[in-house]
Parts: sequence; C-alpha cells; structure tokens
Amino acid sequence: MTVKEALDFVEKHGIVLESAPGPLPNLAERIVGDKIRGSWWAHRESRTIFNVTRAVRSSGQVLVCRLVEGKVTYVHRRLWPALARMARKIPKSKLIAIREVHTEMGRHELEETPFPDWVPEDVLEESTKLSEDKATSLLEGMLPDFFGAKLIRTPKR
Repeated sequence: MTVKEALDFVEKHGIVLESAPGPLPNLAERIVGDKIRGSWWAHRESRTIFNVTRAVRSSGQVLVCRLVEGKVTYVHRRLWPALARMARKIPKSKLIAIREVHTEMGRHELEETPFPDWVPEDVLEESTKLSEDKATSLLEGMLPDFFGAKLIRTPKR
C-alpha cells in the first residue's frame, strides 16, 4: 500500500485506528490486507506498516490522538471542524495530539499538544459555522453512539 492509498483510506473512513483491534477500521491491517495476530512489530510486513503509518502521521492531514478507547487513533482533517465544535463534550485527554519524536539518545518519546493548541485557525473558524447537530451527525457517522459511549469515555481508575 502506498502512502497516498493509506491517506485515502483514512479520508474515506474519517476516523480509524492505527493498529489496535477495536470498533473501527484498522490501518495496519489494511496495509497488509489481512488480520494481524499479536503485535504488528512481529509481522513480516512490519517495516511497511511502520513506514506507511509514520508517513500518514506526518502528512498534516490527520490528527493522531487517543480518541477511541485510549488507542492510537487517526482523525482525518475533514472532521477536525466537527471535532472542534463538539470538543466540550469530549474528555480533553482524548483530544491531545500526539507526535512521536526521536531523542538525541535514539529513543522515541511522545510529544503531546493539548486541544485547542494543535487546531489550525481556519479549522477553528470553520467549527464556529457548524451547528451542533451537523457536527454531531458528522461524528456519529464515524463513531456510533459517539457521545457518552465507551469509545470516548476515559476509563475510571
């Protein structure tokens, strides 16, 4: 799968999981064309999965966050205005943009950008033009029972 095909997949579905099993389409499985048993790192196509998912992450077309069940989730830019419009109904921890960075020591660390700091000005402006009903209908099309559902609820500790 090419990076363009992967981006088209995310755009088509709107919200997808990067690699975890769950209630939404899974990009890693789409890349390899089959279910992945266990960790994708052990899959024979792990390099392809890594390269494609990292290119998608850095495309500027997806928000990478933990919106769905705390799993790495991609939200296509076309849904950002709806997400911004409904942000007050979503736990703030679910809207933190995450980005993997390499340290000088060669480790990977997550850089987190809270909502709304990651949201471009044009998206915030567009979100104010959406009615709550329209924003809800856009998101519910991607996430059945979105508001109040276990999909976005922060687990109790």
